[in-house]
Amino acid sequence: MTTKHNLEVGLVQVYTGLGKGKTSAAFGLALRAIGRGFKVYVIQFIKGGFDYGELYSIKQLPNLKLKAFGRGKFITEKPPREVDIKSAKEALELAENVVNSGKYDIVILDEVNVALSLKLINTQRIVELAKSKPKNVELILTGRDAPTEIIEIADLVTEMKEIKHPFKKGVLPRKGIEF
Repeated sequence: MTTKHNLEVGLVQVYTGLGKGKTSAAFGLALRAIGRGFKVYVIQFIKGGFDYGELYSIKQLPNLKLKAFGRGKFITEKPPREVDIKSAKEALELAENVVNSGKYDIVILDEVNVALSLKLINTQRIVELAKSKPKNVELILTGRDAPTEIIEIADLVTEMKEIKHPFKKGVLPRKGIEF
């Protein structure tokens, strides 16, 4: 079953950089889109198992689906563990299916740039997904360290730059604000 799309031209957006707010920007866009009747699918790379506030709010929003992948911990091993690679590949396969399903107007691949920088998945697959996506699907790619190839194919790139952060003063992440 396909939906009638209101979005005539879907672009590729990238939110990257070391500053806070990449996922928040993507969710802000999702909230705006849902308000206009669009259907949104969020696929979170590396965030499975974490207790984020957005996991609770999506239950109250129509037209928003979210699937999180990963072990629920930061990946610091080099090379990454096989379980992390497998999880990221599953997320990528879902992303390819969702983007081409005809059911969603906006697809957000949250932290996909981190998965790319850790070499969990192949950058060329994301480039091809962006280039071959249906013309009326907006594709949002978030995460620090966006590869050059991703920046080049994007229509919009925003770099979040940290100027100051309370963590450096010992303020731990706060429920409802940072997670």
